[in-house]
Parts: sequence; structure tokens; C-alpha cells
Amino acid sequence: MQNSTSTVFDSLAKSVAPQRRTISDYIIITLALICTFIAFSPFGFAILTSLKSDWKSGDIIPFLQFEPNLLNWQQEFGSGGAETMKALRNSSLISLGATLVATSLGTLAGYGLARFKYGVGNRNLVSWFLSQRFLPPVATLIPFVLMFRDLKLLDTLPGMVIVNATFTLPFAVLIMRDYFADLPPEMREAALVDGASEFTTFWAIALPLARPALVASTLICFAFAWNEFLFASVLANRDWKPYPMLVAGSDTVRGIDFGFVTTRMIIAVSVPVLLSLMVQRFIVRGLTFGAVKG
Repeated sequence: MQNSTSTVFDSLAKSVAPQRRTISDYIIITLALICTFIAFSPFGFAILTSLKSDWKSGDIIPFLQFEPNLLNWQQEFGSGGAETMKALRNSSLISLGATLVATSLGTLAGYGLARFKYGVGNRNLVSWFLSQRFLPPVATLIPFVLMFRDLKLLDTLPGMVIVNATFTLPFAVLIMRDYFADLPPEMREAALVDGASEFTTFWAIALPLARPALVASTLICFAFAWNEFLFASVLANRDWKPYPMLVAGSDTVRGIDFGFVTTRMIIAVSVPVLLSLMVQRFIVRGLTFGAVKG
């Protein structure tokens, strides 16, 4: 009895005692810190640059090489505030509209591809959706211009929503299809046996369980629509210019004002970054569901 008790205490002491780090552990930690620094250094440099009223490439240490100020931020939301708020409104409406359309259609298509068999083959349909992302977007630019010109959709909110939803739809389809395919089919079969319709089974059983994937696909679609620039630069030239176009046009007669550009860049990046941080746990679960089986 005494030996068994001492063995238990020894095992507890070993588990509580801090483990000694090996040289390989320190190497991994050092490499991780270096990679983290490299990844975040552009954002840190952008923040420092946005706090300079007189930009000089060699000034990187605040309060020693330059005096930080908020002149660029005051200019962005002060004298240029009307243009900024209009561009942010445009980007928000376009991104939300495109995300709503792409996520709604992608969820229905993903459930159909996961639960039903089609004559042309489900693999062929999934490959077709995936091929829409392999196609260079510039290849479809002229057809979109010609169609939108005839339909009077140039420089309009519906036109920008349609074009962004078209290119974000494959993400929603693929994410939701993989998630629905990994759900136990017994739940659907039990609901159908109990008299539920196919739509009721989808709405009341499958969709609530797919909430992490739905959040992940929504955020990915929103981020791509928020960052879209190519089609916006051609299809929206006045009334519905999104915020990325405002960032690209941040030049002056004296050249590029880097402090002003980085201010707008931080604003453009902060929206999807903050959203991803808020729903991080849903994104990880939605994108990794079914990755490990057995």
C-alpha cells in the first residue's frame, strides 16, 4: 500500500514539475518568433508611417527620429471624411449583399451536392464550381462590361453585388458541401421517417449543426468581396466606388503621400481582421470539421 501511494505521489510530482526544454524547443520558439515578427512587421511599419506627417524612409523610431501625430487620421475623417464614409458605405453594402447572395445559394447548393446524386456526377459539379476560382477574373471582365451595359447595371449596387457574389459563390459551395457531407446521414433519415419534409430536415436539423461552416463561409465571402478591386475599377467609376479604389487613388500632385496611403490601408484591412477575430473559433471549427476521422 505504501509503495503504491509513493508511486502515485511520484507520478503527480513529475506531472506538476516543469519540464526542461531541449535545444530543439528553443530553436522552434526562436523560429516561431522570427516568423511572427516578419508577418506582423508590415502592419507595424504601416501604423508607424500613418503617424508621420512628414514621411522619411529612415525614420522608424517614434519620439526619437520623429514625433508621432494624428494629422493623417484627422485628414481622413476630417476634410476628406465625406469621401471616406461614402466609400466605406459602398464597400459595406456591396460586401454584405454579395455575402448574403453567395452564402444563401452556396448553402443550398452545398446541401444538395452532399445529400443527393445527380446524373452528371457530383464530382463533376464540384469540380465545375472549383474551376470558377481557377479561371482568371480578367478573362470575364469584358463580358461583364457588355452585359452590364445592356442591362443598365454599370456603376450600380445590384451590379456590384452580382459580380462579387459570382466569384465568391464557389467558396461557400465547397465549404458547406464538405461540412454537410460529414454530418451523420442517420439524422436526416430519422427526420424523413418521422414525416419531416426535405426542406424541414435541412432547415431544422442540418443548418443549425452547420453553423460553424456557415460562419466561416460568410466571413471568407465577405473578405473577398471587401477586397475586390479589379471589377470595381471598371464597373464602378463614380457613385459606387468601394474603399479599395479609394486606397488606390491616394496620390497627390507631389507624388504618393505614404502616411495618408497607410492610414487608408489600415482602415481597409481592419474590418475583415476584426471580424475574423470575433468569430475565430467558428472559423477554425468550420474549416477543420471532418479533417480528422477514425
